[in-house]
Amino acid sequence: MLRAAAAAPGCWSCPHGAKRYLLTDDVIRLQEFQQKKVATEHKIYGDKDSYFRNIEEKLKKNGMILKEELKTLLHLCQTPDDLEIAKNVIYRYHAENRNVAFGDFKFGPLFMRLCYELDLDVPALELLKDQTLHGFFSDSTSFNILMDMLFKKGHYESALEVLVEMKKQHVKFIKDTYLLAFAVCYKLNSPESCKICTNLLEEAQLKRESMPKRAYCFAVAFALKQNDVVKAQSLYSQIMNRENRLCCNLNILIQAKSGALEDLLQTLEAALDMGNSRLVKRTEFSEQVLATVRQELEENSVFRARLEDICAKLQASGQALDK
Repeated sequence: MLRAAAAAPGCWSCPHGAKRYLLTDDVIRLQEFQQKKVATEHKIYGDKDSYFRNIEEKLKKNGMILKEELKTLLHLCQTPDDLEIAKNVIYRYHAENRNVAFGDFKFGPLFMRLCYELDLDVPALELLKDQTLHGFFSDSTSFNILMDMLFKKGHYESALEVLVEMKKQHVKFIKDTYLLAFAVCYKLNSPESCKICTNLLEEAQLKRESMPKRAYCFAVAFALKQNDVVKAQSLYSQIMNRENRLCCNLNILIQAKSGALEDLLQTLEAALDMGNSRLVKRTEFSEQVLATVRQELEENSVFRARLEDICAKLQASGQALDK
């Protein structure tokens, strides 16, 4: 289940969930990048220091930096000091090639994967926001990789800066961008992030943009954190396929928050009945979510007794999971 930043009872303070990776390996492509680094080092026979000295000498003599030279350099970087040299080369290369033809090789994702590997989010953010490099990071992937890195490190304010910068530079939002944006807004749980989340949802709907299911789930969970049950219900209804565990957990939270207690218990009982069949995939619930539901029913002795009985049976059947 998604984890909130605020320390509140029940599922909103569970230690799991939103710390998971947001972007998949086929987007980050870190392993592929590292393999290319090994291949590049073999290509120059491991003489990395000489290569760096030659590039630095070229900078001093105002020599033109070629595309393949910058590619090689970025694949040879292994330390923060190496990255500092690479930054100087990037500035020179961009100054010489800012008017390159559309569709040429994009260095932004390559640089961000390097920063991701070296765990250097600060220089990545600095370069992304530097106006003298405007156009160097012209693709969605560069922004998304940096947001993912900042999100994993818990630097949600900085991740929001990346989102704002992406908007400012008129870089197209894609599915991964919406997922990251709603996850960041959910974590911040502030009036500003609430406004941003709402505006992005409205813009996406007006443009008929396609958003991933997990993006909607973050938006639903955020609405619940803001105690806006009506909005949560509306967003949840827009999710086309709601059969997965995350959606099932969100559904019972919405039912609990909206006071639909009979519906809530019937949903849990139906899941329990399905769990007894070997032919049907059983529905599983987060123990943190069930704890939050218990809290909602704390003052209702009749429903609480039924809930405790159902929860005990869910645990016995292995349908209540600690994640």
